[in-house]
Amino acid sequence: MTNFLMRILLALAITLIAVSLMSSARAQEASEASAPISRQSPSAGSQQSPQPRAESPAAGEVQTQEVLAFTGRVVKVRNLFVLQDATTKVSYQLDDQSKVKRYFGKQVKVTGKLEMNSNTIHIDSIEPLS
Repeated sequence: MTNFLMRILLALAITLIAVSLMSSARAQEASEASAPISRQSPSAGSQQSPQPRAESPAAGEVQTQEVLAFTGRVVKVRNLFVLQDATTKVSYQLDDQSKVKRYFGKQVKVTGKLEMNSNTIHIDSIEPLS
């Protein structure tokens, strides 16, 4: 009887450990999947992974990256034009609506700096993809 009870307790402990490992692995995958990865350096043309954040920015501090290239379709969301990346399902706000208006509905390449706090691209240039 005690041997049977020990086996059940051992099986229960192994199950709990497996469940906790699976949930932490899923949480890590979800955090990696939510980061936009479609940014490209305009000079290199190769994909570049997002820069890790060592610490959260201080209140009022704007965190931006170097100039990068983003590709996607210009769509309208809540009366604003945004760049939507169909591959990663990430939408980027665009700071200069007047530059983007004429590309509505088109696939474009936007070069600029990404403001990490608001997911806004400060546009340097925009051109249609052929």
